[in-house]
Amino acid sequence: MDKKKTALVISAHAADFVWRCGGAIALHAKMGYEVTVVCLSFGEKGESARLWKQEGMTLEKVKNARRQEAESAATILGVHQLICMDLGDYPLEMSRANKSSLVQIIRDVQPHFMLSHSQYDPYNTDHMYTTQVVLEARMIAQAWGHDPGEKVLGAPQLYLFEPHQTEQMGWKPDTFLDITQVWDQKRAAIESMEGQ
Repeated sequence: MDKKKTALVISAHAADFVWRCGGAIALHAKMGYEVTVVCLSFGEKGESARLWKQEGMTLEKVKNARRQEAESAATILGVHQLICMDLGDYPLEMSRANKSSLVQIIRDVQPHFMLSHSQYDPYNTDHMYTTQVVLEARMIAQAWGHDPGEKVLGAPQLYLFEPHQTEQMGWKPDTFLDITQVWDQKRAAIESMEGQ
């Protein structure tokens, strides 16, 4: 019996996985991967300008709208599981317990590879912080002494997706995917993110 193929995307905000790696998600889902997406926040404070401009908007209304958008986009892209941790944003901060939850998700998914933000993004420090936490959580998930008896993680490659302003970030890509066959899915997912 073949071992299932899995991938894990960890996104600071609800729309990041759509813009930054929606094509990679759809492509790998089409290739038979079970892709799990973790949104650390909904981007409710810093990435929901259109929603906040509406009369009578509240934090809960914004979060609910962003959750619905993320769920819609995830369905379009073929995501196996969407996990929304609802940790807040601007700034995004994680407690020790939140980090432990992320470690457990990584161990549960046992990804063949992972995707997250670029390491340098001074225009959105939530992105940099996310990747710092992802690197730490991946390391802990590999430690036999962390919650002994649980299945530890192998050593999956962590790919970092393209930041917003690549030329200003000193970002140098080294892996390219042809997403032509899934471009329409990515575009439809982008169009479902109306609150940003």
